Amino acid sequence: MAHRPVSLLAPRGSVAADDLREGIDALLADHDGAVPLEFPADVLAAAEEAAGRDAAADGADRRDLTDVPFVTLDPASSTDLDQAMHLERTADGYRVLYAIADVPFFVDLEGVIDHEARRRGETLYLPDRRIPLHPEVLSEGVASLLPEQTAPAFVWELTLDERGEVVGIGLERALVCSVAKLAYDQVQQELDAGQGHPMMVLLQEIGVLRTALEAERGGASLNVPEQEVVAEEDHVRLTWRNMNPIEDANAQLSLMTGMAAATLMLEHGAGILRTMPPAEQRAVDRFRRQSRVLGVPWREGVEYGEFLRSLDWHEPTHLALLNLATSLFRGASYAAFTRPEQAPEVPVQAAIAAPYAHTTAPLRRLVDRFVLLVCLDHAQGRSPSQELLAALGEIPEAMQSTGAQAGNLERAARELVETAALVAWQGETFDATVIERREASEGNGSGAPLRVEVQLTDPPVTAWVPMDAEVGTVVRVRLETVDVTARRAVFVAAEGSSAAADGAPGGADGAGS
Repeated sequence: MAHRPVSLLAPRGSVAADDLREGIDALLADHDGAVPLEFPADVLAAAEEAAGRDAAADGADRRDLTDVPFVTLDPASSTDLDQAMHLERTADGYRVLYAIADVPFFVDLEGVIDHEARRRGETLYLPDRRIPLHPEVLSEGVASLLPEQTAPAFVWELTLDERGEVVGIGLERALVCSVAKLAYDQVQQELDAGQGHPMMVLLQEIGVLRTALEAERGGASLNVPEQEVVAEEDHVRLTWRNMNPIEDANAQLSLMTGMAAATLMLEHGAGILRTMPPAEQRAVDRFRRQSRVLGVPWREGVEYGEFLRSLDWHEPTHLALLNLATSLFRGASYAAFTRPEQAPEVPVQAAIAAPYAHTTAPLRRLVDRFVLLVCLDHAQGRSPSQELLAALGEIPEAMQSTGAQAGNLERAARELVETAALVAWQGETFDATVIERREASEGNGSGAPLRVEVQLTDPPVTAWVPMDAEVGTVVRVRLETVDVTARRAVFVAAEGSSAAADGAPGGADGAGS
């Protein structure tokens, strides 16, 4: 009989899954009404009815591509699979077939599922659960591009030259069948061992070319580790996770498709763009001064994207700069237009350094469904319906309002997990990197003290500490108290580190705030 290792003690800093579940339940109760939790009965009934539709017999002009060996690439646990790819090398470059779940086939415009999706805006990912945009019978069932399941899809055909530039754009509706569900970590391990799936070898190659083109455009990607909640038996814990190279390549494929969608919409005068203004000059000047102070100067003539790509988050000063660089990436929004003259005067998304649209995640994000529909009309030489054009103008506001609600809930859930995990370390001292510094403020006698934001590696949290230290330096901080109910952890300067600001209370904002 096979045996497996047994641990009588959960790893330090882990949180019992039942306790986390109770905490998230309470948090959701506090947000009751602000974020839709359960689907109304009529929406569930409509989803069940829609799930029985036959895309092969719907009468639409849909191409049969079920003989093309598409594959998906996602986290191992994902079941709401929006994209599948088939990549080929050609005599002049590459041919990319990028299949995107045909959510509009199942979600009628102005129907009950559509209106419910507009209330939700996006799928929410919480530490122990997700709150989906669409009923799971669709998002994790018939509309998902699951392996060995014939499913309707929008298929982008992008022709690339030898440099990876897009020289041809096509879009049509089709039936597809994924032959394999690939997972990031496993794919990366195989590639590192020289045994990668042929499609993943090509994806890696295209990703390198697209990253080089991004650098030429002056685009930028922030290589900052992500906080991740990992489930282990009946406990969960926090860790830092850095993206695998193959994830970067996969992201480049999605960015390329979003840029192609923006090109179509701008050429034909109707659509929804994802926009971001250029960084304000004062923010650029401030960041350039910060880079000099930290001893990693951003030199004149070097695009900021190129500079950011040169930074390694493992280095404390580099990590601080990557966090400070977020000040250059602000003001993202959606811009809808139904006539050419309504298009934004500056349609460029500044971080990408090109016009861009969200189009590759319709199972998880509302706006993508409408971008796909309008792009299909453009690609097929049709004028979008008045019903679709009328809907375009409503989507940016829906995305903005639901995004704010989702962000508040996700932030509160993250703080809950952080403080629960920190209980095991209360009273201990840690090395931490200073990633931001704020001067003391005064107002009605209750201003904030001089404080710094620090990032810890283990446990993987950030926190504000009332002390003074230069950005990029490593300091010693002590975890003084933890209040899980209030989602607040208080760090203070440890003995031997920079002293707390004069007159400052011995506390700080909660971890991760």
